Amino acid sequence: MKEEIDFILDSTKEAMQAAIVHLEKKLLNIRAGKASPAMLGGVKVEYYGTPTPLHQVGNVSTPDARTITIQPFEKSLIPEIEKGIQIANLGFNPMNNGESVIINVPPLTEERRRDLAKQAKSEAEDSKVGVRNDRKNANNEIKKLEKDGLSEDMAKNTEVDIQELTDGYIKKIDDMLALKEKEIMTV
Repeated sequence: MKEEIDFILDSTKEAMQAAIVHLEKKLLNIRAGKASPAMLGGVKVEYYGTPTPLHQVGNVSTPDARTITIQPFEKSLIPEIEKGIQIANLGFNPMNNGESVIINVPPLTEERRRDLAKQAKSEAEDSKVGVRNDRKNANNEIKKLEKDGLSEDMAKNTEVDIQELTDGYIKKIDDMLALKEKEIMTV
């Protein structure tokens, strides 16, 4: 029984950690005023008939806080890169100088900052729901083990451990959200 309990705790911890990693990726895509290559993370470019991530067809860099440049590996891709950025609907207007694609990142309005903060809050809430579902699944597994002969005390202790795990991950999510909101709202 001890091995099964350890397995349940380990797999629950892994699932909760996955929710944190997912949230980190989602929060990276929410821009906070200054230019970052991560803002274009979801952009796909049509490359010989295949949708390809932008970073695989060119170098994405930020020469300053308000500009993103994309230096394509092949100059013929410039129109495809511009099209990919517009299709991604990020609110950017790409321009090209014949050599590279340049994006000027406009400063965020107060209203847009609030919208981005709401979006971050929503992503954090989704992650919390995932963590709580992981807790529920783990508790269901413990109840199954209890029917198969696990002592009531051991089941209760394991449920307490699972709740502590859950509380820890929920706190991590809250901390990540607070940091992102501060980053978004800082002008």
